[in-house]
Amino acid sequence: MKPLVVLVSSFFIALGLTAALKGVDLIFSGKIAMAVMLLFTSLGHFRFGKGMELMIPAGIPFKRMLVWITGIMEIGASIGILVPSLSRDTGLFLLVFFILLFPANVHAAFSRVNFEKADHSGKGPGYLWFRVPLQLFLMAWVYFFVVRQSF
Repeated sequence: MKPLVVLVSSFFIALGLTAALKGVDLIFSGKIAMAVMLLFTSLGHFRFGKGMELMIPAGIPFKRMLVWITGIMEIGASIGILVPSLSRDTGLFLLVFFILLFPANVHAAFSRVNFEKADHSGKGPGYLWFRVPLQLFLMAWVYFFVVRQSF
């Protein structure tokens, strides 16, 4: 829920700022909002690393390293979508990235992972009723504001 709030509120703040400075720029505001959301979510990889490790299914090695690497990827993507020459490729990367992260979110839901507390007191499978539409919304956002605009 927090990433969605960050995304939408960042969008409206960016929209207001671009309108005041140069006129309404929906596309740039959408890119800024996604960049801010990615920076926000990347912080969780470092602040709640232990809990994020619980999201990764058993049998996958180097969990801590994977958490850090994906956090660094989110930081890189937040920069890449704002660089015109990198924007389209970064958007395509993000679409694949969101798809690849989805199984970890499913595993976390069924394992009731609460990544902030690093325990199994999470919301459970019911969380997927929110997470699946959110994942699709994020992918649609990236496609509309980043990939489609960069062709």
